[in-house]
Amino acid sequence: MPDRDTKIFGLAGWSGSGKTTLLRALIPALVRRNLRVSTLKHAHHNFDVDQPGKDSYEHREAGATEVMVSSANRWALMHELRGAAEPASADLIRHMTPVDLLLIEGFKSETHDKLEIHRPALGKPPLYPDDPNVVAVATDGSIEGLYLPHLDLNDADAIADFIVAHCGLEDRARGPA
Repeated sequence: MPDRDTKIFGLAGWSGSGKTTLLRALIPALVRRNLRVSTLKHAHHNFDVDQPGKDSYEHREAGATEVMVSSANRWALMHELRGAAEPASADLIRHMTPVDLLLIEGFKSETHDKLEIHRPALGKPPLYPDDPNVVAVATDGSIEGLYLPHLDLNDADAIADFIVAHCGLEDRARGPA
């Protein structure tokens, strides 16, 4: 379980807004600042990280609740809910190793601080007016009446700087390499 020193910060937005694209740019920007970063991603659809025919897949298909696969390079734990309710992010976070920063993609209805990713071209309304946990908005356009900090969606370094400052990680982070 992450200790109290693990800072948690989310990225939320409508499907197609660019959350994953931004995360792919943010992670190296934060790692260049010598921060240990992990991610937690919410998937809305049935997904599988395993493949039919593999031993681990067959173990799950046979009824195993959990299957762990391990090698010299990585390990993965798959847990089947088997009809149980989907866990909240806090329940999932308990399974993670402590790091400097845990970035959460999705889980937009949860109560951690979040950066909203908003693309006006999608035609969807902003989330921030109805979510007090949105602390800033990253966009590729303008939003009339925006009262939160506005960040350029295409400037991962500036967004990384904002997250570092917001989470109080300045003492752990060193400038971009």
